Amino acid sequence: MPSKGNAKWQGDLKTGSGTFRAGEDITGSYSFKSRFEDGDGANPEQLIGAAHSACFSMALSNALAEAGTPVDSVETEAVVTLRIVDGAPTITKIALTTVGTVPGLDEAAFKAAAEDAKANCPVSKALAGVPEMTLEASLAG
Repeated sequence: MPSKGNAKWQGDLKTGSGTFRAGEDITGSYSFKSRFEDGDGANPEQLIGAAHSACFSMALSNALAEAGTPVDSVETEAVVTLRIVDGAPTITKIALTTVGTVPGLDEAAFKAAAEDAKANCPVSKALAGVPEMTLEASLAG
């Protein structure tokens, strides 16, 4: 099933503004200030972080369930870092932090499954060009 997103930008880079839609329910606005400063609105890197967190959590949950240890929950945050590299805005790092509630699973097995999900979830694969992708994985409690 293809997934759709769209965006519209009006004006120049520094004073213009844009709106976006992801699917039917997610909408927002963005601007130079929301992306490169501390302005109101969203930015593309937040959307990438949300997509990566969602994909990773699903992949990890599925892998654990298929291995016989179904999860109660997996909560993941992705911090996407945008820096200027050689004069161009570049995503230089994605830091994933995940916490799982998985009855009957030890920390080492959870971390191993998390590393596998990081390497193999579709969004991780799509973001393979990001120079640094880190993972902190732990069990709740």
